[in-house]
Amino acid sequence: MPTYDYVCNACNHQFELFQSIKASPKRKCPECGRAKLRRLIGPGAAIVFKGSGFYKTDYRSESYKKAAAAEKKNASDTAANSDGKDKGKKKAEK
Repeated sequence: MPTYDYVCNACNHQFELFQSIKASPKRKCPECGRAKLRRLIGPGAAIVFKGSGFYKTDYRSESYKKAAAAEKKNASDTAANSDGKDKGKKKAEK
């Protein structure tokens, strides 16, 4: 259930009210008792992480990180070796 912000046009009392989406907006001010309430438009919903462990599904596992690092190292070693071989062949061709 969302929290709504209200302001009274008569006494300028501002407050938040936790109510159902289906509930009709409140009209009577709890401070002055007049029917001059206006519901304010809020900035929207915020992300709320509840409980422990939500991050475990959001980030890569340690085994994945190790495998990716090893693969990157192998790729860079292969690239370094192929660069040296290509340069030697180019010199020989000239």
